[in-house]
Amino acid sequence: MDAAPRSLADLVPGARAAVARVATDAAPAVVRRLHDLGFTPGAVVEAVRRAPLRDPVLYRVKDYEVCLRRAQAACVHIVEVER
Repeated sequence: MDAAPRSLADLVPGARAAVARVATDAAPAVVRRLHDLGFTPGAVVEAVRRAPLRDPVLYRVKDYEVCLRRAQAACVHIVEVER
C-alpha cells in the first residue's frame, strides 16, 4: 500500500526524509532556488526545529542548515527514511 504523498512542510522536527522531487508547478524562481540550496532528488533532509508559530522551519541538508517557510517547503516532495 502506498503512503499518501508528503511534502517537506509535513516533516516533524527530528525526522529525516529523502527528496523525491521538487514540484514543477511552483514559481520557476522558487524551484530554481530550492535546487540551488541542495533540495535535489535523493538528498537527505532533516527537520531541525520550528519557530514558535510553526513557520519558518530550520532544515539540515547536505551538511548545512537552511530556513524555509512552509509555502516553500510544500514544494518539496519527500519520502521518509529511517533515522
